[in-house]
Amino acid sequence: MADKVKFVLALLLLAAGVVGFYLLAEQAMILRVLAVFAGVGLCVAVAWRTESGRRFFGFAKEAAAEARKVVWPTRKETLQMTIYVFGFVIVMAIFLYLADKGLEWVLYDKILGWRSL
Repeated sequence: MADKVKFVLALLLLAAGVVGFYLLAEQAMILRVLAVFAGVGLCVAVAWRTESGRRFFGFAKEAAAEARKVVWPTRKETLQMTIYVFGFVIVMAIFLYLADKGLEWVLYDKILGWRSL
């Protein structure tokens, strides 16, 4: 029950930040943006204190750790794979064009005889 109350409070803080943005319409933009940031920051701080929030932030931390383990391709490898993909696309386009024209010729000219009219 306490977690639900905290989540409601977090959402209210978020809404207060957004409402503050519009209520401060006559003020400088920096104050309006700071109102939104304050609402979001307080929302995150309150949500972090819930059980679901702790699990979510734990998951996010583990996901970031896994992303750091990824071995990204080098520039050379990326360029090579891009060239392979473009080459494959061109070959497939030519193949599909020839297959389409071949079927068109067989169906319209030979079977149906529509082109000879």
